[in-house]
Amino acid sequence: MTTIHVAHSPDSDDAFMFYALAAGKIDTEGLTYVHELQDIESLNQRAMRGELEVTAVSIHAYAYLSDQYALLPHGASMGDRYGPRLVAREPASRADVRGKRIAIPGPLTSAYLALRLYEPVFTPVFTPFDAIEDAVVDGEVDMGLLIHEGQLTFGERGLHLVADMGEWWFQETGLPLPLGGNVVRKDLGSALTAKISRHLRDSIAYGLQHRVGALDHAMQYARGLDRSKADTFVGMYVNDWTLDYGERGRRAVRLFLERGVEAGLITQPVTVEFVDG
Repeated sequence: MTTIHVAHSPDSDDAFMFYALAAGKIDTEGLTYVHELQDIESLNQRAMRGELEVTAVSIHAYAYLSDQYALLPHGASMGDRYGPRLVAREPASRADVRGKRIAIPGPLTSAYLALRLYEPVFTPVFTPFDAIEDAVVDGEVDMGLLIHEGQLTFGERGLHLVADMGEWWFQETGLPLPLGGNVVRKDLGSALTAKISRHLRDSIAYGLQHRVGALDHAMQYARGLDRSKADTFVGMYVNDWTLDYGERGRRAVRLFLERGVEAGLITQPVTVEFVDG
């Protein structure tokens, strides 16, 4: 019996994606999956150390992982004209972002790379993603970059949207913003990798086909969202892009990382490698 450690964020969208795998709804052909849940920045750091066979990572972090890991074709979180949202206590424009103290969910997150491409000059204040809203409300920082459910709830806290990174990226490139993906360690070999890839796709497809059960499971990780908002959030990040990046999605990943390299934000050239199938 081969055991595969699969790691992802404790978020409603990732929980939805891995529901069928976690609940034994699909045939795993003799593989045993052990699920590990941690915030995305912790997973990025663990992947840098090669600790996990399969894990969710930020696309930004993949720039430094491509020697050890390949991107699975399934499991992408793509922002199709939406994405991480920059918010402030008062209305503000793009010009106001320069030089500000901004709460950021981690140095390897795609949100951070996108914001640096949008405005290179600001002071990042690295903050746990679920504490960013509070940091802005409490005045500890000038602005905050929200990922996960905060993208839907900031208005309830009286905060104002400064910029949506996904919409900005679309205006720049006409492509969706690649935020997260699932990677597999290359040393597992092609046969095992193909099997894992198939199981992951089956899990995502099962969730999309059995939305009520998958959403029931995901609600454990919805961090205060009501069911309707959780459903909206899951729909933002588990959809056709998640079943397969497709050609546009693959192009978006390559372009996002290329722009990071060109801007000097990513310190080495990146070869993006997708697992087939």
